[in-house]
Amino acid sequence: MGARYFALIAGVLYILVGLMGFVPGMVAPPGTGPDLAVDTGYGYLLGIFPINLLHNLVHLAVGVWGLTSYRGYGAARAFAKGLAIFYGVLAIMGLIPGLNTTFGLIPIFGHDVWLHALTALVAAYFGFSKPQRNQRMDYRDRTAVSSRDRY
Repeated sequence: MGARYFALIAGVLYILVGLMGFVPGMVAPPGTGPDLAVDTGYGYLLGIFPINLLHNLVHLAVGVWGLTSYRGYGAARAFAKGLAIFYGVLAIMGLIPGLNTTFGLIPIFGHDVWLHALTALVAAYFGFSKPQRNQRMDYRDRTAVSSRDRY
């Protein structure tokens, strides 16, 4: 699987997760956890992942970014690199009290930490690994051209 398919699959998954956060049956009441300044939609997606309205909107934005990045190989690699850095930072922030709610706006603690770390690792693989042998980068339009697609 290449960077383009990673961008497509990640985009679809993030849009689905973002939409699931708006479905009341998919979100459990918050129970224990840090207080948030934005508590609209605050709860636990599937009973384990802390979310709120802003968290859902971030998931939707990342999903749209992934789907639009699917169009070109360069854009897909940039998406994967950006996602790796972004979610790597979020995983670290989730471990630090005070930052684990992104200053009271978005919950990124608990099970979100390992999920963000896993996302960062997978995205880093697709973003920072060398292109496959049968692909070359055409820098004029920033798309990957397979050996079968050459003139």
